[in-house]
Amino acid sequence: MYKGVIFDLDGVITDTARYHFIAWKELAKKLGIEIDEEFNETLKGVDRMGSLDRILALGSKQYSDSEKHRLADEKNEHYKVLIEKMNKDDLLPGAHAVLNDLQSMGIKRALASASKNAETIIERLGITNLFDYVVDSAKIKNGKPAPDIFFAAQEALKLTPAQCIGVEDAVVGVQAIKSAHMYAIGVGDPKVLSQADMVIADLNAFPLGEDFKKKFASAESATSSIA
Repeated sequence: MYKGVIFDLDGVITDTARYHFIAWKELAKKLGIEIDEEFNETLKGVDRMGSLDRILALGSKQYSDSEKHRLADEKNEHYKVLIEKMNKDDLLPGAHAVLNDLQSMGIKRALASASKNAETIIERLGITNLFDYVVDSAKIKNGKPAPDIFFAAQEALKLTPAQCIGVEDAVVGVQAIKSAHMYAIGVGDPKVLSQADMVIADLNAFPLGEDFKKKFASAESATSSIA
């Protein structure tokens, strides 16, 4: 039986992409680099330093590691100001219901987000109590698409990879789930998230109750009937 669900945060539970974009765009502009929303899509699922590297690659100047960390911190301070006003209204469709129902069903829930502000965000969203564990991304050596963060969540839940379902909206996130040998549910466009075992439009379509039991009765049946 699948006994745990591991969620990404941004694009699955809430949408902070616009706040990240505003903060990155302002920092990039100071550095003489212009980025647009299309480029911002390439940063989905990428951690802070990885995102900064992608932005700096658009310019010609080289930066030391200390300079990069200063720039990343500057961006993050701006981002933290922007998310100050987040509240439960910023939850994406179906998010609260899914977390609440999984809790009622006895299915463990973990958050595996690359965001170092994940705990602050879920506190503002009012859903901290609906997670059994939140991965500290600062302690994860390799970011997505490496499976490290999903392994960390799975181990904390005291489950095996085969007992876990991962939920992601980004290609690198789905790749991380599959690399962790877990069942992958993508949230978004099936054409983009083609490596996922199942793709849903939003969490309103997440199978729950008897539907969950039927679809996820065992690792073998879930893989054969849905993948």
